Amino acid sequence: MKKLRLLAAALAVFAASAGAAPPAFDLVDTQGKRHRLADYRGRWVVMNFWATWCVPCIQEIPEIAQYHRAHGDVVVIGVAIDVDDAQKVKRFAAKVGHDYPLVLADDRIEKELGPMRALPTTRIYDPAGRLVYDKPGRVDRKLLEEKIASPHAVSAQRSFNARSTRLG
Repeated sequence: MKKLRLLAAALAVFAASAGAAPPAFDLVDTQGKRHRLADYRGRWVVMNFWATWCVPCIQEIPEIAQYHRAHGDVVVIGVAIDVDDAQKVKRFAAKVGHDYPLVLADDRIEKELGPMRALPTTRIYDPAGRLVYDKPGRVDRKLLEEKIASPHAVSAQRSFNARSTRLG
């Protein structure tokens, strides 16, 4: 009986954590601007992790920049993970068209955001701050538009807007 209660408790904890919100982030970009998930409630957030040595990362940066320019209502943040030389990474980012906020990862940021399984990795947060996409692999403008304009995405936005209106 004790084992059954322990198993039930473990399942309850697992079920509760499965729907848990991702950890909120609090980052500062290379321009000194603070980016907090809580500040972006009501907006979609795209966070892309990359490195200067990662060929697919380099290939996707111009596509993400195009998406960012076309969708100013969506927050786009790039996180460079190889920052031995911050000035070199900033120059490299500018050279490949990275014209959206850039965060240089350090131990604190990696601990806060969690480890990357592979590069590039893109995370998308819905307007309620829920992590709705977290996958390694190259993304392009079309994929971002599909993920953020999908019926699920639109209904999440409507649901958030309705709650915001009711709550004032």
